[in-house]
Amino acid sequence: QLHLVQSGGGLVQPGGSLRLSCTASELRLNYYAIGWFRRSPGKEREGVSCISPSDGASRYADSVKGRFTISRDNAKNAVYLQINSAESEDPGEYFCGRPTSRGRPCLLGANGYGFWGQGTQVTVSS
Repeated sequence: QLHLVQSGGGLVQPGGSLRLSCTASELRLNYYAIGWFRRSPGKEREGVSCISPSDGASRYADSVKGRFTISRDNAKNAVYLQINSAESEDPGEYFCGRPTSRGRPCLLGANGYGFWGQGTQVTVSS
């Protein structure tokens, strides 16, 4: 089920940048904590980043800290994941998720996320 709409995936060169977008036309992202997750072949799904409902706090996995940036644009009902300095461990399918509860805090765990995007593939190659 495509509750959220993602865009921006594709090919990025090593050390390059890519921005992923997550939005929805019939679901509200404002006032909700939004998370980004990724699934790589042979690996468990991991939380990459999340942003608080008020855009006052964010979390990052250690593997992406300092290279990825999460942000939101309430006017566009959108959340973004900026990937900088892409590395070999970054390829995979990325998903954005929105919890069902407005009061859920920003957490990297997938528990509580009831709405998901369709996923976008990120490939790192020269």
